[in-house]
Amino acid sequence: MDPQPLDWVVPPNTHYPENWAQAIAQALPQAPSHLERLTQVLWQRQLCPPAALAGFLNPACYQPTPSAAFGPPMVAAVKRLNQAADAGEKVAIWGDFDADGVTATALLWEGLGRVFPRSDRLMYFIPNRLKESHGLSRRGLELIHGWGATLVVTCDTGSTNGAEIAYAADLGMDVIVTDHHTLPEVDPPAIAMINPRRLPPEHPLATLSGVAVAYKLVEGLFASRELSAHLDSLLDLVAIGLIADLVELRGDCRYLAQIGLQQLHSHSQAGANSRRPGVTELLALCRRTGDRPTDIAFGLGPRINAVSRIQGDASFCVELLTSQDVARCKNLAYEAELANTRRKALQRDVYGQVMARLAQVDLGTTQCIVLADEQWPTGILGLVAGQVAQQMGRPVVLLHIDPPPINLPPTDGLPRLARGSARSVQGLDLYTLFQAQADLLTGFGGHPMAAGLTLPVDNIELLAAALNRMVREALGGDRMPRPTLQIDLTVTVAELGQALFRELKYLEPCGMGNPVPRLLVRNGWVQRGFHRKLRDQTNAAVGFIKTEFELWDDSVQSGFPGEWWGHYKEDLPPGRCDVVVELDHNTYAGYHIKLIDHRPTQVPTPRAAPSPVTILDWRQADPIPNQPALVVKQPPVQWHDWHAWQQQAAAAAMPLALAFSPGADQPTPHQVWQHLVGLAKYLARTQTAVTADQLMARLSLTPLSLKRGLNALTQVGFDWSDATGLVQRTAIAPTQDAHGAIAQFLDTLQEEQFRRRYFTNVPVSTLVPD
Repeated sequence: MDPQPLDWVVPPNTHYPENWAQAIAQALPQAPSHLERLTQVLWQRQLCPPAALAGFLNPACYQPTPSAAFGPPMVAAVKRLNQAADAGEKVAIWGDFDADGVTATALLWEGLGRVFPRSDRLMYFIPNRLKESHGLSRRGLELIHGWGATLVVTCDTGSTNGAEIAYAADLGMDVIVTDHHTLPEVDPPAIAMINPRRLPPEHPLATLSGVAVAYKLVEGLFASRELSAHLDSLLDLVAIGLIADLVELRGDCRYLAQIGLQQLHSHSQAGANSRRPGVTELLALCRRTGDRPTDIAFGLGPRINAVSRIQGDASFCVELLTSQDVARCKNLAYEAELANTRRKALQRDVYGQVMARLAQVDLGTTQCIVLADEQWPTGILGLVAGQVAQQMGRPVVLLHIDPPPINLPPTDGLPRLARGSARSVQGLDLYTLFQAQADLLTGFGGHPMAAGLTLPVDNIELLAAALNRMVREALGGDRMPRPTLQIDLTVTVAELGQALFRELKYLEPCGMGNPVPRLLVRNGWVQRGFHRKLRDQTNAAVGFIKTEFELWDDSVQSGFPGEWWGHYKEDLPPGRCDVVVELDHNTYAGYHIKLIDHRPTQVPTPRAAPSPVTILDWRQADPIPNQPALVVKQPPVQWHDWHAWQQQAAAAAMPLALAFSPGADQPTPHQVWQHLVGLAKYLARTQTAVTADQLMARLSLTPLSLKRGLNALTQVGFDWSDATGLVQRTAIAPTQDAHGAIAQFLDTLQEEQFRRRYFTNVPVSTLVPD
């Protein structure tokens, strides 16, 4: 089934006012003088008034909001914690199993651990994702009570657990709730409930996630006990949870994420001396350095989340984030990495099954997709629901049907349950929809855009009918809104690269309400596409595909590298096209783009007749003549390269001189492969750093042949490391794909060498443009 096409929204051609540019220049005095594109994006997005730009762009200029802004609930919570500390009481932390809840648990484990001796008077409990739901439960409270706790502090959960909090009181335990989820109609009987949803929507603390609320509680406690000097050490955990939970990063959220990312980056820089060896190991496994929000969104966050999605129990993630045992952290990080690999495979399989089921559904009359299956694993249904909602442009509910009860008579009256996750589209509040159908549900909770639910199997069809009716009424008919793609800037390929990336990086951390800038390139084309399967740390294929390519347009003489996740090279657009991309950078891949969407160029750009270009043949000249000319010193590998040289010469109104010579015989492709393997062994043995540019220069490779060479090395037991170049993994045997990967590399080399020989010997008359 084809996805819902995206409507591209290109901003109107309105220029920013001068006071806007002046405010940005004052906020960033050390930045380059030319910030026109950053200024334009900020003007279009209107994220804050000019007076607030300094604090938005530069965390040193932001005045953070004190924890006292939460008012009486914070006062009551700090008072009760101090009472427990002074009286020698035992305190239990009740966490949650997603990345926000896990980091909040780890933060309270460390923060409260400075006041309560850990393990002796402080413990934590996280429900099992595959067996239990979000929130408090009687079973867990009884376990905590049996340990001896008299005070429970929740994080990222608890707001709607009034009955369970009352049960805790019956057991003799007080409860402090720190949460950021939807507020109940009646407050639970807690000692204090600290929830930013109580604050006005424009308040700088209004969008805090669970870990950030927990941080504010620790901030208040530390201020009362003169321990505030230890607060900064917790901010890396705050950044991980904030960014992984996809909350709107404005006000204090943005400030905490900015400062936390600086700390997170310090872990990868410290290496073996890192204060958080588990985080350092995770960053190494996902080839990230911790200075970008994408390092969390696509690196740390998915790996932390994957543990509970696959194993159910996320408790060891707290140890991974807080332990100082390097060997233990290494093992736990490896386990999280493998769980993430398994999650990817399950997510891919379930997504394929859901899309196959949808092929049988009449989407003309289906405004809300509700599907259930006994085989679908609960842990990944939210991820798949999000994919499908984005693809189909309508809310999605995916449910796992529990197996029948074992050893229970059929007349026991217990309903068979279905449990799962839902994801919405812009403009539809899931929580409100579920709240209106609460009589059909056993339980539910979450956000307007994402929610979890449990209901009797017999109610699934009733719920689907009710949700379809409500969505139809909310949207005013059967027509679903088409998803949109907001574009920020129109650029050429020549503008892509370091300068533009560094300018737009001031927008980071990006996220909800402030997404990564989307760039439109018109009338371009793609070439040199190839795809490959990704592999896990055991060198086993995980089934995920990434296509790499080069983007060209008439502004450049060489293509710009790009990647397209989840697509084969055959999916790349043929011919001239308009593309929407995101500009990215990391140590491993350098500057590159991520393809977001594409469509054929609607109106071909009229191309002026090329100016006559004089071709000078200096291939046998020694020395090279001293006269003005655009000199080509290396033979092109393909005609696109040659045409780019012609266009550059025409634009410069200069002759084009061929200055390459036949030289010595080229090594055979097999000799190049042997040389590459020899270099890999040397680099692995000596731990010598090397760059992609150095390898290309040493072996006369193009970006395409280098990538295919590195892919072949991966199949025979090597890997590319940000720190040391090529690293041999001697414990891994060559894969079944090794022969094919080596053959592909050799074929690419042979083709490139043939083209170089052609351009070395071709008559000039053949190269002269018509």
